[in-house]
Amino acid sequence: MELRTRAVHVVNEPMPDGSRPLSVPLVQSSAFAFDSAADLADAMAGPDGRYVYSRRGNPTVRALEQTLAGLEGGEGAIAFASGMGAISGVLLALLRPGDRVVAQRCLYGGTHAVLSDLAERYGIEVVRISGDDPAELEAAAVHPATRLLVLETIANPTGQVPDLPGLLAAARALGVTSLVDNSLASPVLCRPLELGADVVVHSTTKYLSGHSDVLGGVAVFADEALRRRVWPRTVELGACADPFAAWLTLRGIPTLPLRMREHCANAAALAELFAARAEVAAVFYPWRPDHPSYDTARKVLAGGGGLLSVQLAGGREAGRAFIERVRLARLALSLGGVETLVAHPASTSHRELDEDALAAAGIAPGLVRMSVGIEDVEDLWADLEQALQDGPPARLLG
Repeated sequence: MELRTRAVHVVNEPMPDGSRPLSVPLVQSSAFAFDSAADLADAMAGPDGRYVYSRRGNPTVRALEQTLAGLEGGEGAIAFASGMGAISGVLLALLRPGDRVVAQRCLYGGTHAVLSDLAERYGIEVVRISGDDPAELEAAAVHPATRLLVLETIANPTGQVPDLPGLLAAARALGVTSLVDNSLASPVLCRPLELGADVVVHSTTKYLSGHSDVLGGVAVFADEALRRRVWPRTVELGACADPFAAWLTLRGIPTLPLRMREHCANAAALAELFAARAEVAAVFYPWRPDHPSYDTARKVLAGGGGLLSVQLAGGREAGRAFIERVRLARLALSLGGVETLVAHPASTSHRELDEDALAAAGIAPGLVRMSVGIEDVEDLWADLEQALQDGPPARLLG
């Protein structure tokens, strides 16, 4: 069955009378009652039994887990309160003091932060690699304590696409567990488990829910035994998904393939328009032939995605001026919603870094990141084009 069809027909348990509601019911209950102490004890034995306490499992949350496991091609999933909850939960469950992690150099800042914290607190060694060459992993994984490989399908904000087939095959051959953050691609553009990943994580806040009204995360596992190994630790951590957030995400998933089509089409069109402007020194979009990851992206992804970054020739001040001049696009730090968002990393998320540190991270002072929405592309370009120009901003709305 095609993903577009599976996305519409989300997993939904039947009602007690055997009927099946068209939408997944919201079960907003923290606990569930039993008639027998023995039944209650039995229900607490594992992740898939009867519902006891919503930190351990909830009908609405389980529907989301089963739906996302199906979309990613996994054996099971665990839903979390946020994307960072998913990443932290898996890392804390799988790593022990003295272990080594091999991580892609260009990762989300929150993932960098938690890896750095684990290194400081528990003596976990973190080795950084570019993500472009499996030989880097083979060299780094010679150490017998190497336990985990951490990658992102599409890196933020540069749009780097690592060599997932090569790296994941090398990890499997070396006996190293692999974790891939697939938030920026979604299962529509890439399914890393099919390429050999062991765990895929998502911030469901992004494209999966798609409407900027949810905070959530999920980890999907290729192997049921690995899910059962991680589940007790996540219950103890307490970063469980809220039923209402799970319900909102389930409501967004049926339109995911349609939204991703528009995100990709708009971002690709805007990338070409920006490339023709003298104010723009470089365009970063993985499906453009001039992107360093172009060949890999065309093999790994079914589309270029909705993340687009442009480097403005005027540097830091040009970037700051651009994000303050947009009127239709919104100045905000998230991504993956239906509306277009812009951010200037050098003056916001990476403002503490000097020019040398920004260069080491691959972020030019004039780099502007855009999460391209599903608005009419001509309306978007009218706004973005006027933001490139000197003079008072044009009034586009209201």
